[in-house]
Amino acid sequence: MDSSEFRDFLSNRVSVREYYPGELSESQVEYILGCASTAPSAGNLEAWDVVIVFDDEEKTEISAAAFEQRHVEEASALFIVCANYVRSMSRYGERGILYAVQDATIACTYMMLGAHALGLHSCWVGAMDEGEVRSIAGLPSHLRPVAILCVGKGRLPGAFTPRMAAGEHVHYGTWEGVG
Repeated sequence: MDSSEFRDFLSNRVSVREYYPGELSESQVEYILGCASTAPSAGNLEAWDVVIVFDDEEKTEISAAAFEQRHVEEASALFIVCANYVRSMSRYGERGILYAVQDATIACTYMMLGAHALGLHSCWVGAMDEGEVRSIAGLPSHLRPVAILCVGKGRLPGAFTPRMAAGEHVHYGTWEGVG
């Protein structure tokens, strides 16, 4: 894939909030997880863990904990991506909390792109009652759920959401710097 194809790949990924019934195959799940395991991480500690949910009842509970977002319930699978504080704090102390969140978010990004590479659709959900999600997923106290990645075959939105130009995010040297 050349750089132009890569940009097209990224540009054609969209968040999907309507899913068709169906299951993910074991090979699809393994591929998505394999993509996550290639993500860079602080100190190569891979301070993230994931709980994968297929059960309809559990998805309904998680949807309620995600403030009734219907697509959470409709997706074929939910990947609850968690920051594993203990894994990174063992080396980095308090700073490891931030590194674990960073590791989890980049692993989730790689999962999302892996799903896209398989022709699946996804939606990153960050709006949730963490305590409820923790309880439903049976998470130990050293894990923080940072994202719910909904994955399945879905209906693409009618239009792509416009994005800010990259230059609108950039500052050179300092915030007010000119270069």
